[in-house]
Amino acid sequence: DTVYIGGQEHFYLEPNSFMVIPSNDDKEINLYFGTQDPSTAQESAAFVLGRNVNHITCHVKRIGGAFGGKATRPLPLCLATAVAAVKLGCPVRLNLDRSTDISITGHRHPFKIKYKVAFNNEGRFLGLDIQMWSNAGCTLDSSKYVMEHSMFHLGNSYEFPNLRIRGRVCKTHLPSNTAFRGFGGPQAMLACETIVEHVAAYLKCDPFDIRRINLFKEGDTTHYGQVLEQWNVPRILDELNKSSDFIQRQNNVEEFNQKNMYRKRGISMMPVKFGIGAPNEFYDQAGALVHVYKDGSVVISHGGVEMGQGLNTKMIAIAAEILSCGVDRIRISETATDKVHNATVTGGSVSSDRNGMAVKHACEQIRQRLDSLIVDKNVNISWKDLVKQAYFARLDLCARGFHPIPNLFDANFTKNQTKYSYFTQGAAVTEVELDVLTGDWHILRVDILMDVGISLNPHIDIGQIEGGFMQGIGLFTMEELIWGDEKLYKWIPPGKLFTCGVDTYKIPSFSDVPIDFRVSLLSDSLNPRAVYSSKGIGEPPVLLAASAFFALKHACQTYREQQGLSGYFTLHSPATVERLRMACADEFTYRVCLNEHEALPPRGSY
Repeated sequence: DTVYIGGQEHFYLEPNSFMVIPSNDDKEINLYFGTQDPSTAQESAAFVLGRNVNHITCHVKRIGGAFGGKATRPLPLCLATAVAAVKLGCPVRLNLDRSTDISITGHRHPFKIKYKVAFNNEGRFLGLDIQMWSNAGCTLDSSKYVMEHSMFHLGNSYEFPNLRIRGRVCKTHLPSNTAFRGFGGPQAMLACETIVEHVAAYLKCDPFDIRRINLFKEGDTTHYGQVLEQWNVPRILDELNKSSDFIQRQNNVEEFNQKNMYRKRGISMMPVKFGIGAPNEFYDQAGALVHVYKDGSVVISHGGVEMGQGLNTKMIAIAAEILSCGVDRIRISETATDKVHNATVTGGSVSSDRNGMAVKHACEQIRQRLDSLIVDKNVNISWKDLVKQAYFARLDLCARGFHPIPNLFDANFTKNQTKYSYFTQGAAVTEVELDVLTGDWHILRVDILMDVGISLNPHIDIGQIEGGFMQGIGLFTMEELIWGDEKLYKWIPPGKLFTCGVDTYKIPSFSDVPIDFRVSLLSDSLNPRAVYSSKGIGEPPVLLAASAFFALKHACQTYREQQGLSGYFTLHSPATVERLRMACADEFTYRVCLNEHEALPPRGSY
């Protein structure tokens, strides 16, 4: 079978804007813009302007959202602004309106995935042959790494004894697509879960039974040669099964569907296994600079970029813990390339791991110097007084921290081996209600249980889980990029993006948030491979939103069976209101189109 997965616009709150200020005295250039990768911006500007890197300083205080969309695509516009500033000899500023920003800065990669799967009568997978094509747009950008990441995440939490994956990155005439939260993982995992649902439909059994029987076990090896350690998915599913009352709610859904003709409910439970690590080893390094002033105040500069994920809050907590001072005394300075050099891009759910260890390293040096002044540990001395003593004792109250993540990522594609630092794991149960006459729906309840190790800040992590899940809801159910096409959309010029504004592009709103939203963190879970035994959490929750996609599909299937249409049917992503209505085939849809496959074609986003 073949499944199509559409692209997605980043739709960050703050469109791209740039300001470049040249110096009249020397060759110094200051770049001010919201980028996830200040060092690459610095190096690129130096190359374009013909100057040494040390003449360029990139400043980032904070970003109003990014999700991967401000890593590489804003660079050409920043460089054009820099050229204009140098040519004119004065500051130059460039702001993009929302429509222009959406049209030219790239999106999540659309995928076409074709698969053949072998399994036995119990539903246990025997083999999988799968081909994936991604729409890269007009340049390569990060498309190669997106495809590799999707190939590594294809199996999700399941074991396929025999597996062949072929990935192809396609060059097209559209603007270049780029990184997006999940980095190819959501597309691959939706395909994997589609396979699970297809097998369950063929065997006429519960999809959850197929998921459970094919789960990895502790010590199993993934298809890319990594042994699974701290494997908690089976435990997560057991705990979530009980806490969500999944079995009873399945019975309640079945009872509701029998009593209601035109409103149907669906419920789905699925796990996630998301690898945390960079595509290349050299990315896994970070630096930090910590200053302690005579009044006891602290300022920290680190190489990460705060873009709403709570990175700075976590860095302050780490510093306060080591220095034994109040968080109110600590301030995070802007991210600037003259403070922390050669910083790697902020993304991939690893920024807390990298920068947290660098901040920890710097603070430990200062704390060690301060401890050398304490003669009697039984005598309490305030932080402020201790710092003053250190100053008069001529101790250095500044330290630089650096942390290279241990060489766990050993990529060897010819031998089909690669390693992630660790896996963030979780599961979700989603229950939905669908109006089959309109295709409209709402989420009744969501239960999520995530393994985040020992959370550095549970409030931030739960917020990331909720936000990531809702962004996934947009990806899988409503956000659709429609490009001009001579056959489908004759009123749109070929190659022009129609859905380039808030009036045409639909993202989740308040009314789309689950009525009952329950998020819990797994207890008694340790992760020795990250700062304070924590885990990255930014991207994995996006994939759990696929549970809503399949719950909606189950609701459609119930109505189709009521209309005499039994068996499996293909539903492409996003499962928009229009696509869901046509999937609920009946006398009304037949007036529009008799052929079911023609009624549900992939649209312009593919």
